[in-house]
Amino acid sequence: MGPMFPNYHGFMLLIAGMASVLSCSTPQQGQARENKAVTITASRPADTTKTDQFLESLMRQYPRYFDSVLANRSAWNVQVIYTQVDRGANGIPALRHHYFNVNPARYFYPASTVKLPIVLLALQKLNELRQTGIDRNTTMITETAYSGQTSVYNDPTSPNGTPSIGQYIKKILMVSDNDAYNRLYEFLGQEYINAELHKKGFADAQVLHRLDVFLTEEENRRTNPILFTDSSGTILYRVPAQRNGAVYTSRTDSLGKAFYRRGQLVNGPMDFSRKNRLSLEDLHTLLLGVIFPEKVPAANRFNIREEDRQFVLKYMSQYPTESLYPPYAYDTASYWPAYCKFILFGGAKGAVPPHLRIFNKVGDAYGHMLDVAYVADFKNKIEFFVSAVIYCNSDGVLNDDQYDYKTIGLPFMQHLGEVLYEYELKRERRIKPDLSPVAFTYDK
Repeated sequence: MGPMFPNYHGFMLLIAGMASVLSCSTPQQGQARENKAVTITASRPADTTKTDQFLESLMRQYPRYFDSVLANRSAWNVQVIYTQVDRGANGIPALRHHYFNVNPARYFYPASTVKLPIVLLALQKLNELRQTGIDRNTTMITETAYSGQTSVYNDPTSPNGTPSIGQYIKKILMVSDNDAYNRLYEFLGQEYINAELHKKGFADAQVLHRLDVFLTEEENRRTNPILFTDSSGTILYRVPAQRNGAVYTSRTDSLGKAFYRRGQLVNGPMDFSRKNRLSLEDLHTLLLGVIFPEKVPAANRFNIREEDRQFVLKYMSQYPTESLYPPYAYDTASYWPAYCKFILFGGAKGAVPPHLRIFNKVGDAYGHMLDVAYVADFKNKIEFFVSAVIYCNSDGVLNDDQYDYKTIGLPFMQHLGEVLYEYELKRERRIKPDLSPVAFTYDK
């Protein structure tokens, strides 16, 4: 359970306007708007491994860091994508990608990295609804209409005490808050999420469930009714309860040799065929599109406003110790400067060099550790992308909370970032990048 925040300013303002909200009847079970029960088919990703000599050779130069990683690349499902950025005279970036053991057919659980496309889709949906007068700061009231659902009427971590899409995005990008992700999942609906990802070229992606709550497949198909209100409580826009009737391509994804279910050990692999799926290449492309939209074909871009993209960049790179709302800066025991910055910092809790910023999204669950990152050094004028995943589960048992994050995952992420950063410091660039487009004034 997260820390309780003392700031309840604005809560009474919300209550004053709740009469008009609560007077609306809450939809009953079974009344959700449902899309047609169509089958969504997609070809299985090709079982082809991408590896070039650059990353392999670089890691072999540091046996103290990577000998075990190289020896266990298959068992640990280690995958890495590194992208060099070179600027032309006009400042336009040229990208060169390097791969290590990247194979989209080798399933890994994407954990919290699924939150990145959900953030972008929430901002896209808001852009589509601009004519209603709502934006990322509009009060968002979440109600219930089906089993497993929970409501939200206030948010004491926001400046005015009310929940909003913007506040949820801040929580996701700075500390990877699971409840914030769930609220955006409910705002969008399962059908919209997957249809839009497929339209944008992420044909193998499947985002099928909330995080950190145990719900059935049917409960995850159903999402809550939502109201957007102004400061007086007047309803500006309603999102009805929804049920996604689409049937997605069947999968055979499974992991481990045993797993715990309701406290009982089950021998045999755990079924992940109805859990979220995103490949490392998809995640890498998603981040590239946020940093350099012009490098992504127009048909594959998220339809978000430039001011919303800047909002994402700011809070993706802001350290929790710089945050006043939510007040993470006042809880440094739980949220240290490099919290959720696996690349370069691993689990380090000390100060971060002021000239370094990491625009990223991490994840760790079921033994998987991931980071999808863009690193910018404003002092030395370097920039690069690195995305990586590693499976840290030596005993092969899932749901036992005995994962090797501290001994395998975090050291790997830190050393990988350090080695690539040192290489970038020495790599010649004809033109130094202008990093001012990703320089921000942070909250604290």
